[in-house]
Order: sequence, then C-alpha cells, then structure tokens
Amino acid sequence: MKTILYKNTKISYSDSGIGNTIVLLHGFLENKKMWLEYSNLFSEKYRVVAIDLLGHGESDCLGYVHKMEDNAGVVNEVLEHLNIEKVTIVGHSMGGYVGLAFAELYPEKIQKLVLLNSTSKEDSAEKKLNRTRAIKAVKQNYVNFVSLAIANLFSENNRIRLAEEIEKVKTEALKTPLQGIIASQEGMKIRKDREELVRKNLFPILLILGKKDPVLNYEESLSQIEDTTAELVSFEDGHMSQIENKEALKTILLDFFE
Repeated sequence: MKTILYKNTKISYSDSGIGNTIVLLHGFLENKKMWLEYSNLFSEKYRVVAIDLLGHGESDCLGYVHKMEDNAGVVNEVLEHLNIEKVTIVGHSMGGYVGLAFAELYPEKIQKLVLLNSTSKEDSAEKKLNRTRAIKAVKQNYVNFVSLAIANLFSENNRIRLAEEIEKVKTEALKTPLQGIIASQEGMKIRKDREELVRKNLFPILLILGKKDPVLNYEESLSQIEDTTAELVSFEDGHMSQIENKEALKTILLDFFE
C-alpha cells in the first residue's frame, strides 16, 4: 500500500507500469480495488495510478463534507508526489465528478477525460432530497442501506446473472466507514454544475452510459454533450459498466487512450 498525506489525512493509491499516465477514480461506495483487472491490463502499455478517494478504501476521512474539489486536491497531491504532469482520467460515477473538478482546477494537467456512468450536471432538487434521505437511512441501518444501494446500481436483468460479482462489490462497499458515506453524499449534493466545462471542448471527453442505468437518466445525460466534440458510447445495461460490460469496456478505453 502506497500512501501520502493530504491535509494531514492518509490517502492510499497504487502505481504501476510506465508510459503516459492513466488515473483511475472509483465511484461512491467503491475503492481502487475495483480497477485491479483494468490496472493490470492498462499497465502493460501505460503508467496507471488508482486512488482511494476520501473516506473510501484505505483513505481516511477529511471531515464531514467531502467536496469534489477536496477529492480533486487529493488527486493533484498524489500526482505532485509522483512528479506526473499530464494525465488521462477515467472516473466512474462520483469519480467522474472528481475528474471534472480536477479538470476545472488543474486544466494544464488534463489530457483526456472519461466519464464512466457519470455526468457533468449538478444534482436536481429531487436528487438532493434523495441524498438527504439516504444519509438518514444509512444512519438507521448501515448494512441494509449499503446492500440495497449496491444491488440497485445494476440493471434488473443482470442482478441474477452477476449475483456473485454483486456480492463482491457489496463486501468492499461494507468496508466504507459511515462518516465516509455521509461526507460523500453531502459533497455530491452540493457539487456544482460543470456542463459548461464539457461544452468548451478543451480536451477529448468520452461519455459512457448505460441505457438502463437506475441512477442516471439516459436521455437526460445525452443532453450534456449536444453540440460538443465529446464521444459517446452507450451500453444496454446499468450503472456498473466496468462489471456489466467488462470486455467491451476494456477495448473502448484502450482505443480512447491511443
């Protein structure tokens, strides 16, 4: 385990391979272990850095609200420590929000960005309310909340087919401390809209969506890349393309990195 300190908070990351750098950022209730298979593949050709975001995996909590800008600061701190100047970021869900915040704060360091089951749009009023409800629910029954939250990320027709994988994801998710869950929900709830950043076409963006994503509305998500140079890949499944569409995703990402 490699660690650094960010604002006196322990941050865990992995670093493998040589070449241009790919940074892999996990989503809410996930950690850097979700990328292991991808890291092994990508590091044959690239340098791959996977980071545990605040309050997830082996990284500690910074406070009671983990803003996306805080997590972007974490990413920058790791890159500074490793003397890496330019990166391609792949961000799954919350990791995509962090990737966008990073691109806004450190535009000179971003080469390409992949928004994997993610969006540049801010939370709607309804979604903010749902996050507040989620915070209340996880305080009342942590295990039940996490188990339901993970199952609901997959499209319905994959929940039986991928039952074993889902259990593995739940096992990792249940290692996330209560404070980390609440702080991330609070941070996502107040994140700013970054559609304008996508529209500026400052760097190549790849948006990957699931048509049956229970978390992100597919049609709404499409609007953010209208009249932009961003590329779009759509799968017929849910929010967990890295599991539901694993082999196809590996090929798509390697093509985009070229």
